[in-house]
Amino acid sequence: MAPRKPSSTSSSQSKNQSLESFRERPENTTLTTDQGIPIPHTDDSLKAGLRGATLLEDFHFREKLTRFDHERIPERVVHARGSAAHGYFRVYQSLEKYTKAKFLTDPSLRTPVFVRFSTVQGSRGSADTVRDVRGFATKFYTPEGNFDLVGNNIPVFFIQDGIKFPDVVHAVKPEPHNEMPQGGSAHDSFWDFVGLVPETAHMIMWVMSDRAIPRSYRMMEGFGVHTFRLVNAQGKSHFVKFHWKPLLGTHGLVWDEAQKIAGKDPDFHRRDLWEAIESGAPPEYELGLQIIPEEDALKYGFDLLDATKLVPEELVPVQRVGKLVLDRNPDNFFAETEQVAYCVSNVVPGIDFTNDPLLQARLFSYLDTQLTRLGGPNFAEIPINKPVCPVHNHQQDGFHRDTINTGRANYHPNSLGGGCPVLANPAQGFSHYQERLEGHKVRQRSETFSDHFSQARLFFKSLSRPEQEHLISALQFELGKCERPEVRERVVNQVLANIDSELATRVAKAVGVTPPKAAKPPKPPKSRHTVETSPALSMENTAKDSIRSRKIAALVADGFSSKELAQVKRALEASGAIVEVVGPTLSPVKSAEGTEEVPVKTFLTTHSVLFDAIYVPGGEKSVVALGMLPDAVDFVREAYKHCKALGFSGEGTQLIDAAGLSKLSAAQSLDSDPGVVQNPKADMKKFNQRFVEAIAAHRNWARQGPPPA
Repeated sequence: MAPRKPSSTSSSQSKNQSLESFRERPENTTLTTDQGIPIPHTDDSLKAGLRGATLLEDFHFREKLTRFDHERIPERVVHARGSAAHGYFRVYQSLEKYTKAKFLTDPSLRTPVFVRFSTVQGSRGSADTVRDVRGFATKFYTPEGNFDLVGNNIPVFFIQDGIKFPDVVHAVKPEPHNEMPQGGSAHDSFWDFVGLVPETAHMIMWVMSDRAIPRSYRMMEGFGVHTFRLVNAQGKSHFVKFHWKPLLGTHGLVWDEAQKIAGKDPDFHRRDLWEAIESGAPPEYELGLQIIPEEDALKYGFDLLDATKLVPEELVPVQRVGKLVLDRNPDNFFAETEQVAYCVSNVVPGIDFTNDPLLQARLFSYLDTQLTRLGGPNFAEIPINKPVCPVHNHQQDGFHRDTINTGRANYHPNSLGGGCPVLANPAQGFSHYQERLEGHKVRQRSETFSDHFSQARLFFKSLSRPEQEHLISALQFELGKCERPEVRERVVNQVLANIDSELATRVAKAVGVTPPKAAKPPKPPKSRHTVETSPALSMENTAKDSIRSRKIAALVADGFSSKELAQVKRALEASGAIVEVVGPTLSPVKSAEGTEEVPVKTFLTTHSVLFDAIYVPGGEKSVVALGMLPDAVDFVREAYKHCKALGFSGEGTQLIDAAGLSKLSAAQSLDSDPGVVQNPKADMKKFNQRFVEAIAAHRNWARQGPPPA
């Protein structure tokens, strides 16, 4: 008799038993290193003094970061979903007073750049428009070597010390037991971390704001996040904060729109960047610097070495010193966008680091990460990473070595190779700023890093009322997705209540938490160099004087007025906008005048969320036909709901009632709504001017209904 085969159940049990010795259960355990050494403190790296540099001997820090850096191959651990473009940078005037970096001192120099934009949390397959931080990384190919300004679209970060970076990323990533959610922070583990780590408060305000759902990469600010140094030829150092200011202004999406775009076109930002460059509308940004004397490091009521803080522009204005233009798309996504390796440690003479403990960790982490992601130490030889200046050293061999070394001497000093490569002239070579360092070795945080809420409050108070409403709604959504009530309670009572009482109360009610008792927020450190609000932090105060590269959908059916369409299209395109005709099918549509127009999109293949504004020309037959198409009516209604500009000329105004917009209006009537431009008499010159102004305003937030009781 043949032996009976074990059941699938017993096989499963046997498999589980064989794996049991590999299981690590965290209950009732003590934190240790991989070598089993107990660790009593994991929130601060080992530093030379409270505000000193991070020490290389910190084996716990190095092990924690090394293990984190190599968690995934070959996709980036963070910033996996990205798109990029080539371009150039040119400084307006020499900054030799502050730095000896050639690309910042020679206005005739056109420095090549490669810029990669990205989301942080999601994988390569996630959607572009998720609520997330956006990366803004710039590789300058300067005559003195590569300088990598690896920043974000938010000027601060979640944590103060880089030893906590694995923790915050683990918390925000999909939860380990089910790998959900993808591309989003609305889950328990992230908000559990936030509620337990109050230093996240300021960053949370930014991530819950409209800054985390930008309209496009072209309309998004960038920041170096940290305080760096500029060092001039005389060795004089100044602290500096780097900014990128988009010339098109800073604009965002609304949350409902962002969610729908994720389904309609998950490549929305990637496509937008590519198409703008291909159409001859290169994205442009100005490099801005906040230059601060080093002796003012503690002048503003916080520590400039604290990456959770910003310097209000009202206290230290941003000097716009040069322009970045992105004018060429990559030839191959993998070879360039995917293989580009940014390292925060890549600096050139005239730029140096500070003791910011988050920056100090990044100096180690980025280089370490590339070793696994790009298969060894020779990633700098990949074409997209190679400097434009000559490279000569004694590095050799290893995975993916491309350079063919021909000399006999691969060491220094040598005589066989004539001593070459010789050492650089000290005046031209890189030399670290000679900062005085002294202090006890401590795993401790400076008291100057202890204020976690004053700038979170500053940011919230600086927003316009619509922006505040959006932020409150975002918190209600995110915390409403958390399953554990204690997580929601902790965030409301320990974080939000210390920022703003109305904010905390409204979020509490929405997520089933008892509203906290009104309490005076903690007093920030005293300083006469502070501000109550910073208008520069509100996107409502951004540039709104251009519709260049904005996309407008013109809705037509048989019988439309080709005369009106032609006039409006001409006026919009003269202002730099892109007009796409949307019809019931891709077949030619006949106008009332007997001409034909071929739609480029249909109501099936596109959606209002993919456009910045909607235009409906006159033509009785066309308007009646559109009013009978549910998709066309929804197209108009949704654009109105998302506070976009809508233009109706001639009989096109009849679609207002067909779409029920008059009933939706939060204003007394649509005539008083500046975002809805009507022209029933077809006075096209005045109509075109008003329509361009309405589109340039980006959104008409007055349309939004009152907040829920």
